[in-house]
Amino acid sequence: MRYEDFVASAIAAGPELGAAGARPLGETILAAVHATRRWTAANTNLGIILLFAPIAAAQELGEVVGRPGLRRRLGQVLRQTTVDDAIRVYAAIREAGPGGMGTSAEQDLSAAPTVTLVEAMRLAAERDLVAREYTTDFALTFECGLPALRGARVSGLAWPDAIVETFLTLLAQEPDTLIARKLGRDVAESISFRAAQLLRTGGPRSPHGREAIAAFDAELRDAQNSRNPGTTADLTAAALFVSLIEDGWDTDRSRTARAQ
Repeated sequence: MRYEDFVASAIAAGPELGAAGARPLGETILAAVHATRRWTAANTNLGIILLFAPIAAAQELGEVVGRPGLRRRLGQVLRQTTVDDAIRVYAAIREAGPGGMGTSAEQDLSAAPTVTLVEAMRLAAERDLVAREYTTDFALTFECGLPALRGARVSGLAWPDAIVETFLTLLAQEPDTLIARKLGRDVAESISFRAAQLLRTGGPRSPHGREAIAAFDAELRDAQNSRNPGTTADLTAAALFVSLIEDGWDTDRSRTARAQ
């Protein structure tokens, strides 16, 4: 998996996510995974697609219906999911082939689901933070990631440093469930503790913090990629997506507009 895989995946999935307002959620997710797989065999963006698709659908709903509140519209999208959505999402997950999924006593990925997509996500919420977002109207995205990103930008951090700070904030808030499934909850919690320490030492806002982040990054790398906080990365992307929708790219200008 290379940087170029992520760029190609984003370009491939973009048009499918852009059509989210015109079709059921499960269709959008499966189509975006199909499009990605034509460009790379690596699982670059399954979590991102799962998070982006309902946000994109909610944004389209707002433009068509004129209802305020992206998160409120998002809740409406999630509550309208069906068994057919779950069937298509299960197919998308199997096609993407993510690692560390394990098995479940109820509604396992190896069989066709018999419940709605949100109900299926509720069964997985304890072991997967992306699934938990579906059951909380994206609480981590809107209540942790988005405020962290906005705060970083308002304080003057450039986008790269703001994203790093948001990532560390989310990781400190909740142990990464991808790591927990691979190595156990204790390891995931220890990595979250390290993220919190980095924020206390300044994170990307200080030379010492940046040095500590580089050392932390090196610690997380291994041949098996087992200590990769991949779910936290997906949540960071979701916060960034919502920020770009609600605030735009020029944060200073959008902040002024909100104040007026």
